[in-house]
Amino acid sequence: MDLADVLSGLDAHPWASVSHAYGPAEDLPDLLRALAEGGGDAEEAISELCSCILHQGTVYPASVDAVPYLARIAAAARPGATEVLCLLGGLAESDDEWEIAPGAVRAAVATQIPLLITLLAHEDVNVRLLTAWTLGHTRNTEAAPVALRSRWTAEADPGVQAELLIALGRVDSSGAAVETRALLDADTPAPLRLAALLVALAAGEPWTDAHHDAALSLLPARQFTVDRYSMHHREPLHAIVDSLLRRETEADREAAFALLDTALRDGRPEVRTEALSAADHACYLSRSAPQRLVPAIAPLAAEYPASTLLGKLGPAAAEAAAALAELAAQPDDEAADQALAVLVRVAPHQAAPLLARELDRRPRALNAAGDFQAPAFPFDPALLAAVRTRLAADGLGNNETADLVHLLRQWGPQATAALPELYAVLPRFQYAATAITAVAAAGPQAEREQAGAALRAAAGSLMVARAHHDLTGETDVLLDAVAKALAAGPREVAEAAQAAATLGVTAAGLLPALRAAVSEDAEPTTPQLDRDIAIATALWQIDGDAEEAVTILASVLDRTTGNELWYRWTVVRAIRATALLGSAARPLIPRLEQLLADPDKAPAGALALLAITDPDVVNLGQLAEAALHSAETGADISGACEALQAFGATTLSTHQRLRVAELAEKDQRIVGSGVANSIIREDERLRAILTAI
Repeated sequence: MDLADVLSGLDAHPWASVSHAYGPAEDLPDLLRALAEGGGDAEEAISELCSCILHQGTVYPASVDAVPYLARIAAAARPGATEVLCLLGGLAESDDEWEIAPGAVRAAVATQIPLLITLLAHEDVNVRLLTAWTLGHTRNTEAAPVALRSRWTAEADPGVQAELLIALGRVDSSGAAVETRALLDADTPAPLRLAALLVALAAGEPWTDAHHDAALSLLPARQFTVDRYSMHHREPLHAIVDSLLRRETEADREAAFALLDTALRDGRPEVRTEALSAADHACYLSRSAPQRLVPAIAPLAAEYPASTLLGKLGPAAAEAAAALAELAAQPDDEAADQALAVLVRVAPHQAAPLLARELDRRPRALNAAGDFQAPAFPFDPALLAAVRTRLAADGLGNNETADLVHLLRQWGPQATAALPELYAVLPRFQYAATAITAVAAAGPQAEREQAGAALRAAAGSLMVARAHHDLTGETDVLLDAVAKALAAGPREVAEAAQAAATLGVTAAGLLPALRAAVSEDAEPTTPQLDRDIAIATALWQIDGDAEEAVTILASVLDRTTGNELWYRWTVVRAIRATALLGSAARPLIPRLEQLLADPDKAPAGALALLAITDPDVVNLGQLAEAALHSAETGADISGACEALQAFGATTLSTHQRLRVAELAEKDQRIVGSGVANSIIREDERLRAILTAI
């Protein structure tokens, strides 16, 4: 195919009428021409095209229009054909579609199959491999399977054979599964054997001893990676374990655990590395995985990936505590610190005295103990003494200071002896104010007065002023700090409004400044909306007039309509603010009822409606259903559990109670994202709530 044929119709095409990631697609003709000509600009052109029409995996109207030209460029078999095929395959693979009909881009690639199949016989192995990959992602069940099978019988390269099988599995799952049954023995080339395992799993084939043995025979399997362009398949053992666990049967779970148990006990470090990565994923996915796998992971505690995983498991990895304590006592500070940091999460009472002995040389362990998102670290007298000594040392950084102060804050009155050190650090580290309040609040009158005086002397920021108010109940310091923050500009308005709300009617003099800070932008930023939410709450708490607060909250909800995904948590905060108004927020009921259909907002909406709707007319079953649906779809698990807990079991139908029980009792975790060290802990917390319901 000559260049004129490749570019036929390019300039006459109405590119300005379609868009890509950066707007109208008027730049595509020059990019496609540069790519087709294959000169010095071709590399930049393919990069620009990927960015425009497959931006971070998203496809656009212009993506559809570019496909025929890309297919002709690839079929011309010029240098760079592999990059073009990568782009075509990525376009076909994407389900992230912007302002186009579902599947439109994939269908456009599928129409080019007659042109692309000629490349299955290309002399370049990579061209053949990528052509198979692209054809598989078209999901075409007519022309693609015929072409792939035809090449399957002729192909000699094991890597291309593997990709052909993977592609065939996408367009003819049952037919490809039949092929896999004869490809599991040791005589089959490793890449093809691995592809057979993955295709069999995707097709739902029963996992047998033959599959188990084949998987073990391939370890370490990364070297045999097939479908190198699939993130899922770059970690073969991870992919196998994931597929087995997602079948959600006892037999398949045990198959995954047996595979991992054997791999974790393998003598080869590279095999254990792959196994630990897959075990990490298994523990995030399956509630029964830690108990089953910890016996094989604990002996590997000296290996960094294993110790990291044990730390994520927390108390579920208690079996490893003795080994971790031994490692924490070794002379190598780096290794000892890592082991102690893990022990802090696994067995905190056992870790406390060890941390006290070497506090100045255990920064990771201190950070784990002072983690703001972790459970409170247990009080230990020796550790208190060590914290005081360390806090008085010169040259402490902010991170270490924060960890030390947070420990004292957690311990509260038990840390009274450390008040002098907290007073000393307060001028340079104002978070210490919150610790001073926590420690002194339950102390003798003289101690509270001394702490109040220290906070008053250091007041200047809202944080210190709020701590002073929380401790003493005095309002003048906080009133002054709020007034200064409101006058300083928009950056501190939200925090100032939140502080003003705690003062109630005492802050009436601040009402004009609060009202003046309300935004009026039609397309506001998230910080502007958050300020408005805080101001609405403050106006209600200060003067009890709901009309202003309702107007502001209605404005927030109206200005985010149509952009709920972008403003997701801002909208949730606005909804929660409406609940504080009680029945006074009833004008917002229609807006809140509309949000029940959105699983991301439904739990907050249900709680708000429960708080503000007339009890005689509120439909508790409907609200519970909205929250339960949110939990089942994984949209807002924490909010859904809070809502269901508020409704109580008696408001749920029998069917709804069974669904709650399923969420609580099933093996697959309901929390799938978050901070790595908190996912498992959060899942267990929410599971306990659901179990109680």
